[in-house]
Amino acid sequence: MTETRTSSATAEQAPVRPHGGQGGTSLMTERGRTTIADEVVAKIAGMAAREIEGVHEFGSAGARAFGAIKGVLGAEDAVTRGVAVEVGERQAAVDIHLVVEYGVAIPDLAQAVRGNVIRAVERMCGLEVTEVNVAVDDVHLPRQESSAPADGEPRVQ
Repeated sequence: MTETRTSSATAEQAPVRPHGGQGGTSLMTERGRTTIADEVVAKIAGMAAREIEGVHEFGSAGARAFGAIKGVLGAEDAVTRGVAVEVGERQAAVDIHLVVEYGVAIPDLAQAVRGNVIRAVERMCGLEVTEVNVAVDDVHLPRQESSAPADGEPRVQ
């Protein structure tokens, strides 16, 4: 087998995975096995989803509120908020809850998020992504520029 240099270690080049995903190496070789923690896949998926224009925030309303409390205490990891993954030996499945910007076509946004997450996870982890479920939990509305007139004041002059 040939060996290639990585940034700080030597890694064995393995044969292409049989499932035909985007990654080029297998996580299981004759010389050992590589495991990837769920948290790693969740962070990669979260970062990939954030790259898509029109994604405002992640998580359901309850998760965002809980995350804000955790953030005040310095314990919130916003990258994985709203992202849940299941990771097996060769495959991963991702569920993403997000808030979209008002005016964005939700089906197009979901497809873009799905594609970017699949590409990132398969390229970086060598796992086949079996599904990416996108749940849109809210729409972020633009702030109103003008304030409403005070009670009793005429709206027109």
